Amino acid sequence: MKPNVIVYRKFDERVVDFVRETCEVVYFKELNEGNKKEFLEELKTAQGLLGSGLVIDHELLDHAPKLQVVSNASVGYDNFDIPLLKERGIVATNTPGVLNETVADTVLGLMLAAARRIPELDRFVKEGKWSSSLREEKFGTDVHHKVLGIIGMGGVGTAVAKRAHLGFNMPILYHNRSRNEEAEGMYKAVYCTLDDLLAQSDYVCLLAPLNAQTEKMIGKREFALMKKTSIFINAARGKVIDEEALIDVLQRQEIRAAGLDVFSREPVESDNPLLSMDNVVTLPHIGSATPETRLEMAQLAAQNLVAGLSGKIPPNIIHH
Repeated sequence: MKPNVIVYRKFDERVVDFVRETCEVVYFKELNEGNKKEFLEELKTAQGLLGSGLVIDHELLDHAPKLQVVSNASVGYDNFDIPLLKERGIVATNTPGVLNETVADTVLGLMLAAARRIPELDRFVKEGKWSSSLREEKFGTDVHHKVLGIIGMGGVGTAVAKRAHLGFNMPILYHNRSRNEEAEGMYKAVYCTLDDLLAQSDYVCLLAPLNAQTEKMIGKREFALMKKTSIFINAARGKVIDEEALIDVLQRQEIRAAGLDVFSREPVESDNPLLSMDNVVTLPHIGSATPETRLEMAQLAAQNLVAGLSGKIPPNIIHH
């Protein structure tokens, strides 16, 4: 008999068809209150889950006694209770690697947009305010040759370092759980403490995963260490920082600007002060959002799922 699988978000039909070759698939293109009851009923016999963003915790697992594999179509897995999954013998997988280049492009875009005030000046022109030569008060700041500090030198961080060092001649500082020899050798990245990175960098790029150790790792004390001229980029997870502390330092002009692809609550609330600041570039968590990359992520997630349910070792087991 084919194993029972729930696919719980919209994917390219090629991905769903691939899973159907070896599994019985129940397909929810999205989960909502209208189909919650049906979803919980299907969980009773589900051996695999494929999607992203769904919180896998005690409450869900208590409805899924036969679950064997959970596959995230994402590199992040803060929606998984990893210790609980290990305790119950459930294999958890994610999709690292395939999104590195695309997310790195987004990070560079945020840096350039925040530094050169591109969204602000785009509005300036479109609102008919460009009536004479631009005054210095509207000037941006250089990116080339400035110091970039990367917090979290994994695959995405290394791809950012490559672009920044080779393309913009930026000296690279980094802080990570372990040394990254590729970044040090190819891009002359210098390993340092978090405090030294914050104090010396002109651009601080946060790419660390969200977990119990990193939640709110950048807060009031850390922002106070940064230069007043520095620009902060967050393309990790919103909860890796203390968002209230970021709002405060931006309002006090204690750092120059920020570029954000993530927020503490998503979708971001309309009254969030960050949305009314000219010196903050905001994106709707689209770091990996290109058709090509999202398809690759979905395909890898499906391969992980099928391998796990076929008794094989999935390519991307989460070991943490």
